[in-house]
Amino acid sequence: MFNSLDTLLIKVASRCNLDCSYCYVYQGQDQNWIDQPKRISTETIDSICKSIDQVTTFQNKGFAVVLHGGEPLLLGSVKLEEILSKLRIVLPNYEKYPIAIQTNGILLNDEIIEICSHYKTSISVSLDGVKKSNDIARFTHDGQSSFQKVINGIDKLIAHPDKDFLFSGTLSVIQPTTSPIENYEYLKSIGSKSIDVLLQDGNHTYLPKNKENFESLEYGTWLGELLEHYLNDSNPVPIRFFDDLIKIILGGNPDKEGKGENFYGILVIETNGDIRKNDTLRATFNGADYFENSPNINVPNALLDILRSNEYKEASKIQKPTCEECIKCEINFICGGGMPLSRWSKEKNFDNPSIYCQDHKHYIYKLLDLMEIK
Repeated sequence: MFNSLDTLLIKVASRCNLDCSYCYVYQGQDQNWIDQPKRISTETIDSICKSIDQVTTFQNKGFAVVLHGGEPLLLGSVKLEEILSKLRIVLPNYEKYPIAIQTNGILLNDEIIEICSHYKTSISVSLDGVKKSNDIARFTHDGQSSFQKVINGIDKLIAHPDKDFLFSGTLSVIQPTTSPIENYEYLKSIGSKSIDVLLQDGNHTYLPKNKENFESLEYGTWLGELLEHYLNDSNPVPIRFFDDLIKIILGGNPDKEGKGENFYGILVIETNGDIRKNDTLRATFNGADYFENSPNINVPNALLDILRSNEYKEASKIQKPTCEECIKCEINFICGGGMPLSRWSKEKNFDNPSIYCQDHKHYIYKLLDLMEIK
């Protein structure tokens, strides 16, 4: 059986030029990044492209490719053009096979932006809102604010003639001690055409920052306040976090995992070519994202073999909750149990409700009330 691929996330650089305090890669339980090559090699790039070409013959539906890290732009402009040019040879249809870069924006320059424009590669920038919000966690390695350097990069994006395609928007990690409305309005003001927000990584064993306990509502309250403002905004910028919920409630499908009842096929390729499960699982325990036998993309047919494997199918199943409390919950079809990493504990593995369960209930019931759905 061939199990479909929805997103292939390629770690093109294993190091980062920031030292964010909440990062699941460098601050998490799995420190495998230390053993990875700093940058992806030409050999691994070629193996990825050959494997992708194979996948397109087995799978008719499109999938996304995301260049990630670390900080992907540490790859440099020459190597970036190499991988993008080779990817576009095997994936010429940029609508069916979108390619994106998730970057902190500090290294964005005219040359890199032009390369991305030429190879139809969109850019999402990580920014947690106004300076005082962003400065809570997103530092340089010498402890300095990264804010202005990120804004300088965004300004270069906005100045490019192809900005409407290039700048896909911003990604913000929630800081529940900040003002969600102030952050949202600021991101709108700098030209972000789409905003996504992320709950901080955490679970029952390692609580998310600024969450007191399972019952507390720090994140739910923050999201509820943003939701109400968003739905009353006469000129809103899309917030995918909420738009996915609304799609589900109206009978549609979300765009990404962590909500709803659909399964999403996600694979990660490390800089040395190792093929991994969704690497956010690293926030749980060391080795949580490993496949058995350590498949590597440089081995012929390795990617196809994973997609055909029962192990990949089982890895996708973990996206859905198994605990009785979730199964019986009336809004489980909306929240989908949240991200797997947030359901984990040392005692019961993934057989728990999300550590954010009460937060999910808070903003979802608020959304249902605002939509006048009982």
